[in-house]
Amino acid sequence: MDESVALLTKNTLAGKRTFVVTANAEIIMMAHEDPAYRELLLQRADLVLPDGAGTVWAGNYLGYRVPERVAGYDLYLRLLEEAAQHGIPVYFFGGKPGIADEAAAEAVRRWPGLKVAGCRNGYFKPEEEAAIVEGINNSGAGMLFAALGAPKQENWLDHYASSLEPALLMGIGGSFDVLAGKVQRAPRWMQEARLEWLYRLLKQPSRLGRMMALPKFVLAVRSEKKEKD
Repeated sequence: MDESVALLTKNTLAGKRTFVVTANAEIIMMAHEDPAYRELLLQRADLVLPDGAGTVWAGNYLGYRVPERVAGYDLYLRLLEEAAQHGIPVYFFGGKPGIADEAAAEAVRRWPGLKVAGCRNGYFKPEEEAAIVEGINNSGAGMLFAALGAPKQENWLDHYASSLEPALLMGIGGSFDVLAGKVQRAPRWMQEARLEWLYRLLKQPSRLGRMMALPKFVLAVRSEKKEKD
């Protein structure tokens, strides 16, 4: 985590474009089943980090050194803290109407020096996208956090990457809801026990369909292991 935060802060201050994806098992299965999304992650994302116990397990199981999980929400908070310390303007894009503003207000409460370049909800029509990009660029933001959900947020950032001016582009899923206090995160002990997925399922039973990606992920990893051996 510390290494990722340092690298992303350094790149942002230098104006170096970095497109970040925090990949959990669900995102990896999306990429497994969607060639275009897989190409995005493998070829055009600048940094793909293991978000979730499953991705850490899979990497180590397949013989790669994956020392720790880099949770997207935790990385997001650390980057907000760095932005406040270094005077980097931040743009909050996505979520339901009003959620980005509430998340930004909470961020400023936690880090009074934070510069909020702008906020915009995630409800828009295709014909509005050019104006959204223009608004982000005119805001002077150095970091752009897009809370549109995967794979939409990665596809959107990738599509407009050549037009967007913020140095850091990062999709953060439902992080605005958590920061704004609309959704509670799992207790620390459940996070450390790698049971955050279970907490989410208990709190949001509607996620059951999405959670079916987990057993598929395990089977895919075991199949990959057999092929490697």
